[in-house]
Amino acid sequence: MSEDTPANLPVEDTEARAAELQRRLVELEAQSRERLIRAELKAQAMRAGMVDLDGLKLVDASVLTLDAAGEVQGAATLMQSLRRTKPWLFAGASASSAATPPPAEPPRTRLATEMTTKEWLAARADMLRRR
Repeated sequence: MSEDTPANLPVEDTEARAAELQRRLVELEAQSRERLIRAELKAQAMRAGMVDLDGLKLVDASVLTLDAAGEVQGAATLMQSLRRTKPWLFAGASASSAATPPPAEPPRTRLATEMTTKEWLAARADMLRRR
């Protein structure tokens, strides 16, 4: 065995090492919780239509919490209140699809030069009937 194994270390060193590892574990849990909250906050901001995610620097994320299932609580309500207080940070609300419908255009009338003879005769007869 090497000399760095816990069996060869004095009790004080082992306790100090365990305390250091415990401190690091708590620190890493806090960092991962913070990252998870930030990610959920970004997702909610995008759903709400935030123009620039730098606007999240104005948000106090300390009010957000994680529930037992690991879900972030309060992110949607925080975005709603931010949208009311600072509306310039947001564009229109986004839909579930990024596709936009085609612009509404009135149907274009076809010119006689674009029609076949048969189509022209039918269009002419229709026009004469309307008179």
